[in-house]
Amino acid sequence: MTNNDILRRVRYTFDLKDSVMAEIYSLADFNVTSEQVTSWLKKEEDESFVELSDTELAVFLNGFINFKRGKREGEQPKPEAKLSHNIVFHKLRIALNLKAEDIIEILQLVDFRLSKHELSAFFRKPENKHYRECKDQVLRNFLLGLQHQLRPNGEEPES
Repeated sequence: MTNNDILRRVRYTFDLKDSVMAEIYSLADFNVTSEQVTSWLKKEEDESFVELSDTELAVFLNGFINFKRGKREGEQPKPEAKLSHNIVFHKLRIALNLKAEDIIEILQLVDFRLSKHELSAFFRKPENKHYRECKDQVLRNFLLGLQHQLRPNGEEPES
């Protein structure tokens, strides 16, 4: 999954307008215009498509945490220069205040089975011997499960 795919799916799942997306960026002390957001949401084939960098997605996810849970006092977290699916998954988990059982239920909505031990391996530090890399399939199914939970009658967004 590309950063743009993740941004599109989060936008669709939570029914966020471009102006709200720009507001989410501002919650992480980063200013973007609605036009920039629109260019990130375009299809790759579109000539006005702009690829979303890891830092720009990290800023969005930090802003999304602030949007969902309230902005914390003091200095905001620094956005990561390099993102992995594990970090994206972890930031979404924080933003939505999800426990392991909640995530497992969400994954079951799309018939994706994962044990609590397998799930916890995604949230460990890379140096930990039990750390496991989160693959596209897991993140995609999590986002799809969220979509089923929050928009049960919604159509599948175009990828």
